[in-house]
Amino acid sequence: MSVMAFDRPDYLREEEIVLFADSTAKFFDKHAPEARVAKWREDKIVEREMWREAGAAGLLCLSMPEAYGGAGGDYRHEVVLMETMATKGVDGFGASLHNAIVAPYILHYGSEEQKRRWLPRMASGELVGAIAMSEPGAGSDLQGVRTSAAKSGNHYVINGQKTFITNGQTANLVIVVAKTDPAAGAKGTSLIVVETEETEGFARGRKLDKVGLDAQDTSELFFNEARVPTSNLLGTEAGQGFVQLMQQLPQERLNIAVGGMAVIERAVQLTIDYVKERHAFGKRLLDFQNTQFVLAECKTEANVGRAFVDRLIGLHLERKLDAATASMAKYWVSDLECKIVDRCLQLFGGYGFMNEYPIGRMFRDTRVQRIYGGANEIMKLLIARTL
Repeated sequence: MSVMAFDRPDYLREEEIVLFADSTAKFFDKHAPEARVAKWREDKIVEREMWREAGAAGLLCLSMPEAYGGAGGDYRHEVVLMETMATKGVDGFGASLHNAIVAPYILHYGSEEQKRRWLPRMASGELVGAIAMSEPGAGSDLQGVRTSAAKSGNHYVINGQKTFITNGQTANLVIVVAKTDPAAGAKGTSLIVVETEETEGFARGRKLDKVGLDAQDTSELFFNEARVPTSNLLGTEAGQGFVQLMQQLPQERLNIAVGGMAVIERAVQLTIDYVKERHAFGKRLLDFQNTQFVLAECKTEANVGRAFVDRLIGLHLERKLDAATASMAKYWVSDLECKIVDRCLQLFGGYGFMNEYPIGRMFRDTRVQRIYGGANEIMKLLIARTL
């Protein structure tokens, strides 16, 4: 029994993409075996060496131009990386955020000097990226951020607190969402790059104790009179940050859908394999009609989701993906992901509740998909505006 009933689109079956997918899978087989990933979960962080290994293998900044040290690929390469990590169970390694969220802000809005200064070092793994949006009092409501960046001569003085920051303990390049003009509302929001090793007044808080994603060093960050050169502003002038965020968030939301579909397919395949081997009442679990019906529904929904997401990947490659459609994918796939993983876990019985089984970890890890990148309720509001 195969999970998928049809081939991927032609743009994902070109020879170069297929070869890249094969080499990426081999990289993670070698550099992220289960024992190493288990150590990451135990330590609640991916060690710095993994970033350097990925950089040496050309897996960082895949869609950044070669002129800036990147691999010169496109979004398809990022899709392959995200799907491979999900399929291989490479928990906690925040390369997709580094590659497909942080680096694009620098590419699209950075000056030539900024791109040449930061992107090659991100591609090598010398710099690890993060983006600091959420605050204790502002999550999906980006207009509600209170972190301030007051101009003082040729510096910005940043004050505030960020939370739920992916790569928070590891990152040494952080794009900070801050108010450069608190009286101007959304038009007073700016994006400022902080190189943490050079910035006094920057401090990392605790690694947050989460329901899932044990290996991800999600953290609090603090800025106390942190002085950053005004040349670290992204954009030609202050106040462009909210527009920049709105332009880039569709890709972030598509990323969540891409990873979610890979998790769905993995969950269904793992469950199919399990119910073929597990026996109860003298026959295989797969031979019970209830098992067959559950997996028939999961397979159908997986195929529907895959067709939708692949279509959106194609639209994004053509630069035709709008925010509302990306929001549809983010909310619908993340809802489906949680539903299918839960149904699959049920078929594992008591073993599904054990963290040593991948399905149990997937159950915990998937729950946040409906929250980060903009809560699903916010996605529905964005879609509703198009009605």
